Amino acid sequence: MLKPLYLLADSQLLFGHGDGSLPERICRDLSSDAKAAYIGASNQDRVEFYDLFVAAMEGMDIAECRMIPAQLMEADKAFLAQADLILLAGGNVELGWQVFANNGLKDLIPQKRYDGCTLIGVSAGAVQIGLGTLSEAPQPKKLDMFRFAPFYVGAHDEKNDWWDLRALVTLAQSEARGIGIPIGGAAIYWPDGTLEPFHRPLTEFTKESDQVIERLLVPAEPPSGM
Repeated sequence: MLKPLYLLADSQLLFGHGDGSLPERICRDLSSDAKAAYIGASNQDRVEFYDLFVAAMEGMDIAECRMIPAQLMEADKAFLAQADLILLAGGNVELGWQVFANNGLKDLIPQKRYDGCTLIGVSAGAVQIGLGTLSEAPQPKKLDMFRFAPFYVGAHDEKNDWWDLRALVTLAQSEARGIGIPIGGAAIYWPDGTLEPFHRPLTEFTKESDQVIERLLVPAEPPSGM
């Protein structure tokens, strides 16, 4: 059974607490002996970010964690096969995607997704869960990503007025959709196609005919325990 996708602009919501907090919501779908895998390809497996992940998992009472490095060993593959939660870390979207293509995670992560694993994307990881991104200069072009969520994702780019996200939607076919997640915010994409803004409003861009329409998606109510 498919689980909700958790798309975060940054990691701060993983340290929430109390009823209705993001960790509490995530744990509803996990067993007491859940295993959590951290994939740091987008930040070149920086240990300090993995340490943050471990601290967040400790707050969720998940003790068995593992960093899955760019160079996969058999033990890494075995842990991934049993993982109940996978987090795709932030960093450089394109760099992480190249690693996924080279080490086989581009095929393994979709298998885990459709086997019912809980998937969290933080910053670059959230972008990778969506439809795609723009490649870096000098000649930006669209790059396809996992496409688990049927929209483009932008993370913490509100100061630039979501320039890349606007460009992606503008370049796409009619009825394309982009979701901008601000700092401190998250989007939960449910298996039935419902998109839930969490903690902070999301900025939605939709292409209707030749126009890009911008809307604000506001959370239904503020979560407790923040």
